[in-house]
Amino acid sequence: MATLESVKKMKKPASVPPASGTMRDVEFSFHAPEAKQVCIAGQFNEWNTSSRPMKKGKDGTWRIKVSLCRGKHEYKYFVDGCWASDLTSAELVPNPFGTDNCVIAVQ
Repeated sequence: MATLESVKKMKKPASVPPASGTMRDVEFSFHAPEAKQVCIAGQFNEWNTSSRPMKKGKDGTWRIKVSLCRGKHEYKYFVDGCWASDLTSAELVPNPFGTDNCVIAVQ
């Protein structure tokens, strides 16, 4: 499982909103077989840690499809009450809490 970083209170980071345009379904996945709950949070849901719960597969991988407009979107996973980064993310950007947010570019 990815290294988890505890954050007492996450606020919405100051960032540029993604460009508007055509929506695309993007599948996110996070392997955490021992986790009880995994949600995805990011700019697309105002960093709400409970509004996008993921579903666990038999292989221990959690998945969700999210419709996103074209542009770059910052996100992280919220795993059993702790923030976790996507180890497969090609791009990271620093956040105001001294850690990094993952970035996905939607074409």
